[in-house]
Amino acid sequence: MLTAGATDARSNRPVEARSHIKRFHELFFTLDPDQKAIDGNINQALYLADNSAKREYENLKERGFYNDLISANISMEVTVDSVVLSTTRPITARAYAHQRLIRATSFTNRDLVAECTLRDVTRSENNPHGFIMENWRVLQNNTLSTLAR
Repeated sequence: MLTAGATDARSNRPVEARSHIKRFHELFFTLDPDQKAIDGNINQALYLADNSAKREYENLKERGFYNDLISANISMEVTVDSVVLSTTRPITARAYAHQRLIRATSFTNRDLVAECTLRDVTRSENNPHGFIMENWRVLQNNTLSTLAR
């Protein structure tokens, strides 16, 4: 019985890996113009990744990205379309997503492609899938369209 349970748990790891990556991107890129909401999402996201995500957050913060969101009253939403995983170790993953920036006068649609490797870690309340995303980087983040509201 124990062997069957262990086999079932291992076979579920790709599903958990995709969910982990999807959750990170939802937290990191779905933001409202409220500092407490931004801090809450980013703090949760940073439990799921290594310092590569923290560096990106600090770079965005230093450039005034989050202050600009708040002052311009911009909301951002992300929808992860797919996560493609490698079958070899280390596990590499590529996330394909769409972003929507909602401004008072317009909607901007962007594509987003990001890549990382995954490392197994102990599961916790803050990291229920038991993965850490390493070497995370955005490969593509282009504006597709801007439409008046």
